[in-house]
Amino acid sequence: MTVVTRFAPSPTGFLHIGGARTALFSYLYARRHGGKFLLRIEDTDRERSTQAAVDAIFEGMAWLGLHSDVEPVYQTRRFERYREVIAQMLAAGCAYPCYATKEELDQLRAEQIARKQKPRYDGRWRPEPGKTLPPPPPGVSPVVRFKNPLDGKVVVRDLVKGEIVFDNRELDDLIIARADGTPTYNFCVVVDDMDMGVTHVIRGDDHVNNTPRQINIFKALGATPPQYAHVSMILGSDGAKLSKRHGALGVMEYRAMGFLPEAMLNYLVRLGWSHGDQELFTLKEMIEKFDFDHVSPSPARFDMEKAYWVNHQYLKTAPLNAVVPEFEWHLRRLGLDPARGPRLEDVILAQRERCRTLLEMAEKSAFFFAELSGYDGKDAAKHLTADSASLIEALAEVLGALPHWEAAALHAAIGGFAEARGLALGKVAQPLRVAVAGMAVSPPIDQTLFLLGRERTLARLEAAVGFARSKSIHADSPVKPEHGD
Repeated sequence: MTVVTRFAPSPTGFLHIGGARTALFSYLYARRHGGKFLLRIEDTDRERSTQAAVDAIFEGMAWLGLHSDVEPVYQTRRFERYREVIAQMLAAGCAYPCYATKEELDQLRAEQIARKQKPRYDGRWRPEPGKTLPPPPPGVSPVVRFKNPLDGKVVVRDLVKGEIVFDNRELDDLIIARADGTPTYNFCVVVDDMDMGVTHVIRGDDHVNNTPRQINIFKALGATPPQYAHVSMILGSDGAKLSKRHGALGVMEYRAMGFLPEAMLNYLVRLGWSHGDQELFTLKEMIEKFDFDHVSPSPARFDMEKAYWVNHQYLKTAPLNAVVPEFEWHLRRLGLDPARGPRLEDVILAQRERCRTLLEMAEKSAFFFAELSGYDGKDAAKHLTADSASLIEALAEVLGALPHWEAAALHAAIGGFAEARGLALGKVAQPLRVAVAGMAVSPPIDQTLFLLGRERTLARLEAAVGFARSKSIHADSPVKPEHGD
């Protein structure tokens, strides 16, 4: 048997964390077993489904690298198939038209609640041997209901939760087609899974109660139900329902926050699944090791700090060819031209140890790709003084005379300069750093100057000297608080 899994989002919003984890688990299970991973867009809710949401799902899946093995299936393009199956079920007697009006059903529900009964359809239009049904009322378009078995049990051997047993007497006759002829969710899902040959349905445990109904429809159609794996919900770090304050964001918002897609996958796979004490996995390792024996039935907890930690580990070790395109994307979002600075690979190597995200890296590297429009106010007040102006000016002469602009030569020159004046290296490096970067934070000063290049470094040192001296003359004039692009 070829394993076939599917991810079937409804396009009513962005691809969120829970959906992305479900997609990942489905993808990994299919890949581990040499099977197929399929994408299906469940867009029968025409009022809430939008093309923008479809595009957001595709964008998120593409960024994560979770590619479907076939062209995505859209439910709205399969209405003819659904009508065909409904006609077959009506002809076979496993479905029937129901003419009960909304008012009738509302009254039935109210009466059942008053009697403290579970609200459910009472089968008034269900055909049974010896039962006489009234003639269809004029002007009422019927819904179509599935004729659910009246006795017996549905046993679900869930790959995560274990055996779950449902009594058919607790399940009423589900509507499978509305009065306007449009098919309903539980029916469409069964037909789609049957036609697509899905062998394993991996989804959130909010679908558990749909499962016995779907299994009964499968059996009525003479099809073998797939195996089910219902994964637990994701809670916030405080145990409350996941919300935006916990990190319940669209997947592409994590890209904007500076996460690498590989790091996002790594964090998602550990939300409810474990492999010993291992925390970091390559995608290849995830595929090799993923199984449902180690997926916890208990809710997972989303910890943003842990997500940042995982991302930082990836930033420090990921191949440069995987980081460069994402880093470039962030630079451009900040309005920076990557061609106006040093090689991106060199900047990444200089910054990757100190930045948890690519956004942070891009912001702290902006001075490499654009001219300074000012200095950080606090850093300038502390380091760009009248005394430091003379220091910077003298050091600029030393650096300008270097025959080769290389990190080692720059390191030796700055160290020698500080030592000759009896100064700690920081007393020289910090004014120098503010002068060229606009702030007191940058990679090691020799790397920073090397990446900036001789011409830009010396021009910025000259500008900083002029700024510091002007500030001392006009002590009351404000310092520009920010450095720009």
